Amino acid sequence: MKNLKKYILSAAVVVAFMSCSSDDNNPVANNVTLEFNNTFGDTPIVLGDATSSAATKNTSDAGQIHHFEEVKYVISNIRLIKADGTEIPYHVNDLDNGATVVNQSKPETLSYVMSDIPAGDYTEIKFGLGVRSDLNTLDQVSFPTFYENAGANDTQMHWEWGTGYRFTKLEGFYDTDNKQLSFHSGSTVEGEEGAYTQGVDAYRDITIVLPTTTTVGNSAPTINIKADFDYFLSGESHTVTLVSTEDITNNATPSAHTATEMMKFVENIGGNGTTDHTGMFSVTSVEN
Repeated sequence: MKNLKKYILSAAVVVAFMSCSSDDNNPVANNVTLEFNNTFGDTPIVLGDATSSAATKNTSDAGQIHHFEEVKYVISNIRLIKADGTEIPYHVNDLDNGATVVNQSKPETLSYVMSDIPAGDYTEIKFGLGVRSDLNTLDQVSFPTFYENAGANDTQMHWEWGTGYRFTKLEGFYDTDNKQLSFHSGSTVEGEEGAYTQGVDAYRDITIVLPTTTTVGNSAPTINIKADFDYFLSGESHTVTLVSTEDITNNATPSAHTATEMMKFVENIGGNGTTDHTGMFSVTSVEN
């Protein structure tokens, strides 16, 4: 009888060990990190003021030299797509847990960790440049963390005069005499308070086919995303020539901030929403 009890106990231990080993070898979820690399072409961007000798300079298709002192943009509405087309959304209705401000001057913001992604093989990624219209209000009650991060003094991604967030904020200089370059994008509304309707929609949905299948499970993969700001002036949709004249009817002065002129830059960096769904973004590699 003692031998039988020992046998039963040993068998139970083996079964428990096998069960634990099976669970360890087949995790149901893991992290996925999005690593953002802001560049001009293949050259990482170094920020600098008007007189900086270290700042990364770029020449547009129109022949204008320019560099940036500030580079910030909002990423939200992230979805990973499995090989069978199934979309796995990541807190798409929660800006606190599913959106971030990428800030070139803060290296820690260039890596965004998504937790508890279901195990599986993923072949595409989708994300928003900006904030969807149904969430684009300065709501410090529903999303206090994102509201604070976006509105901090060194971030300033709130419109001072509007009801929503800035989606992109670029400051810099252009031409050999370092004239000021200033571009802020964001959706607009029309009408009166309490009865607003959608004006210009500057939100863009980015869709990228991954160069390598991203396998979530035993590993926590990293997806390396390049944001090529050469597209800012030299995009698929528009070749922009910056000017500083007061008449902005037919030019593309970023600091003018008219909706029509703003959309030229939005379509360059975020795509036009019809024939271009990637804009300045691409995935350079996947580290499984």
